[in-house]
Amino acid sequence: MKKTNILLIIIIVSVLINIFLLLKDLNLFKKESTNIITTKSNNSELFDEINPANGYEINASFNDLGPKMLKSGIIDINKFKSVYEKSNQPLTTEQEEILTIGSNKKIKVDRENSYFLLNFFWAVGLNNKSKILDKGQMIEYDGIKGAGNFASTGGWSLAKGNTMNYYSKNVLIPLTIEQEELVNEVASNIFRPCCNNSTAFPDCNHGMALLGVMQLMASNGATESEMYEAGKYFNAFWFPGNYYDLALYFKNKEKISFIDIDAKLLLSKDYSSATAAQNIKKWLTEQELVEEPAKTGGGCGV
Repeated sequence: MKKTNILLIIIIVSVLINIFLLLKDLNLFKKESTNIITTKSNNSELFDEINPANGYEINASFNDLGPKMLKSGIIDINKFKSVYEKSNQPLTTEQEEILTIGSNKKIKVDRENSYFLLNFFWAVGLNNKSKILDKGQMIEYDGIKGAGNFASTGGWSLAKGNTMNYYSKNVLIPLTIEQEELVNEVASNIFRPCCNNSTAFPDCNHGMALLGVMQLMASNGATESEMYEAGKYFNAFWFPGNYYDLALYFKNKEKISFIDIDAKLLLSKDYSSATAAQNIKKWLTEQELVEEPAKTGGGCGV
């Protein structure tokens, strides 16, 4: 073979190698990843899993809870409405009716009403007569006086007068001894990403609100598993960012969709507490599934 031909082949091979290396640097030759890389469509699908577009319905109605709370004074209707007007989310006609005349409609949490239900059930949990409030962790540190210093008590500014005048004062939801024990059992196993306390220690609005939801469900004959399942979705609507992370974690690490995650497991301290939320985010970041998030504030107020 002539030297010129050999030289030409060498040049062509060299050019091809350089082109390949360049394309490789530009990530055009990429191996398939074993991880699920989040895209816009995947993000949307995952969000639909944790916050279903049609909401999540429980087998319980508002009935006269709203009028009872207005009558007791735990809710000052003008203050309540003002909060939503200031946040550019004025109460709907249906929500005003729930407060003023009641409703037999089944309760469904969704993307539009989750904020309304958070404050509504915060008031329920705070005002309803409960052994959890009277004898639990809320008063074990400094008695009834100390109980007024938590975010769920001192932070409630929508009552008529002093909030502690309404603390565990009214039987809004009558419960049998067995139902109250069930609430305590379930609440003790449900945690939330804003702290490391269970719903049986409802020191913030989310815990107090979920306590109210659990009490209402128990009074309507809900089973333990039904209460955990409801807690899974109410928490997901109230903490969408954290439960998005959990859904992403389970989908990638355990290969389980959000709907199939055992509710009691998901709500446990190992997954739904503040410490767990940090660990989950750390794992996702290390796997390059999400970017390090910006630091955000609490959200445990009206």
